[in-house]
Amino acid sequence: MELLDKLNWRYAAKAMNGETVAEEKIERILEAARLAPTSSGLQPFEIIVIKNQDIKEQIKPVAWNQSVITDCSHLLVFAAWDTYTADRINHMFDLTNDIRGFKNEGWENYRQMLLNSYPQKEAEENFNHAAKQAYIAFSQAVIAAAFEGVDATPLEGFDPTAVDEILGLKEKGLRSAVMLPLGYRQEDKDWLVNLVKVRKPMKELVTVIE
Repeated sequence: MELLDKLNWRYAAKAMNGETVAEEKIERILEAARLAPTSSGLQPFEIIVIKNQDIKEQIKPVAWNQSVITDCSHLLVFAAWDTYTADRINHMFDLTNDIRGFKNEGWENYRQMLLNSYPQKEAEENFNHAAKQAYIAFSQAVIAAAFEGVDATPLEGFDPTAVDEILGLKEKGLRSAVMLPLGYRQEDKDWLVNLVKVRKPMKELVTVIE
C-alpha cells in the first residue's frame, strides 16, 4: 500500500537542508490537518505557520537549539485554546448551522450541554483537552507530509511559555502544544537517516478481542 510505504520512509529528521517546500504541498498538509476529527467538532486549536527566518531564530534557543527549527522550510506550531468559552463553542455551532443551512433540535440540545459543561471547568483541564485535539490534527499533518514526500520532525522539546511569548499567543487565548518543522532531510548531517526503523511487533502492540 502506497501510504504504508510512505510511512515506512518517514522518520523524525534530525537535520534539514533549508530547501523550500512548494506551497501547494504545504497547503495539502494543512488541509489534512484541517480535516482531522476533533471532539464535538470544535477544532479547539490554531496552526501557526512560520516562514519568517528571524522568528525561527528566536524560537531555536528555547527549543534545545535544534537545527531543524531554523533549517526547515516551514515551522508549524499547533496552538490549543487556553480554555473553552461560550463564544468559542457558539462560533463552531453557528458555523455548522450556516454551512449546513438548517438547525437541528438535537444539535442545539448538544450545544447547550457543552455550554453547561466546558466553560465551568478549570482552564487547565480545558487546555489539556484542547491540546489532545490539536495532537490529532498534528498526527494527520505528519502523515500528509510523508505522503507528500516532505520530511517532518515532531517536536515537544521546547519551552511553551517562551514560544507563546515570541508568537504573542497568550493575547489570542492560545497556548503552544507541539511543533512540526517541515522540510527536506540533509543526509550527511543526520545520524538517524540510515538507521532501521524500530517499532513493536504487532503482537505486542495490538490485542484483538473477539
